[in-house]
Amino acid sequence: MAKDLTTSAHDRQNILNNSYALSHAEKHMALGGIEFNGERLFTKNQLMEIFSISDATVERYIANHSDELKNNGYRLIKGKELREFKSLDHVSLINEGNKAPTIGVFNFRAVLNFAMLLAESEQAKIIRTRLLDIVIDTLAERAGGHTKYINQRDENYLLASFQEESYRKQFTDALEECVEGNNWKYAKFTNLVYQSIFHEDAAEYRKVLNLAQKDKIRDTMYSEVLTLIAGFESGIAHELKNEFNRLGRKLTQPEAETLFRQFESHPLFKPMMLDARSKMASRDLCFRDALHEKLEAYVRAVPEADFERFLGEKSKSLEERLNDPETLEVFKRLKDR
Repeated sequence: MAKDLTTSAHDRQNILNNSYALSHAEKHMALGGIEFNGERLFTKNQLMEIFSISDATVERYIANHSDELKNNGYRLIKGKELREFKSLDHVSLINEGNKAPTIGVFNFRAVLNFAMLLAESEQAKIIRTRLLDIVIDTLAERAGGHTKYINQRDENYLLASFQEESYRKQFTDALEECVEGNNWKYAKFTNLVYQSIFHEDAAEYRKVLNLAQKDKIRDTMYSEVLTLIAGFESGIAHELKNEFNRLGRKLTQPEAETLFRQFESHPLFKPMMLDARSKMASRDLCFRDALHEKLEAYVRAVPEADFERFLGEKSKSLEERLNDPETLEVFKRLKDR
């Protein structure tokens, strides 16, 4: 999916929040800068040289995107810090004024932010293209070559999956015991759960992620989504059994659907559904380049913590986790319960 970084704030921030991609970029992009107090800084003059733009252009972008640039490392230095900075070799402040009480400096992250905003520079365009390549390479490297099951690299995934499977059985048992109809009812009511939580049925979800028929869709879902599905299925199973006992007979499918609609409208679920939609939509667009069109309004920048969760040192493939003695011991205790 083509990305226009100059117009998409969340696409820009997804790159800037990916510390692994930024580290890779800093190693392979010779942009210069000045080493100062443990970080590489760039002056306005250096940005003018890197991007072949005027002083007025730099100032215009700073003014128009002040909050975003500040959040990503642009700052003003003054006082003792400014005096120390001016004393360094190769520091040119031609466009700053030697007697200015403060000057603005960009760290490497802020320079990349500026490059992603800057529309009128061929060099900025080259940097954006290179950045997108680096992000793809980093994802492939950190996720083992594919992202279909990147959700499983979360240390919370296995427990969520295990618990969800248990609640799933409660749900299917309740449908069998309490609701009239043939085996089609399982798919029908499962789709009602999916549509309630993330506005897609199983077929639509499979299409967005380009899954094969043999792929189990819950194997691709994030732990928070699985936990919410488990809550829905467990709660609906409870309500179905209560209504079955009250009526003294099986519910018709329209009766079961009415009960479901009443259940899903409970305000308890609203914040959890909003959270699940945002995480699914944002992560899938960032990590899998998959857009859930019905959830597009929920897309946000993926936070730095999520890059650590799915790409960091604690992230592991499912196979690695299943071979971990500590993980196996946890599941043995859960099974014994």
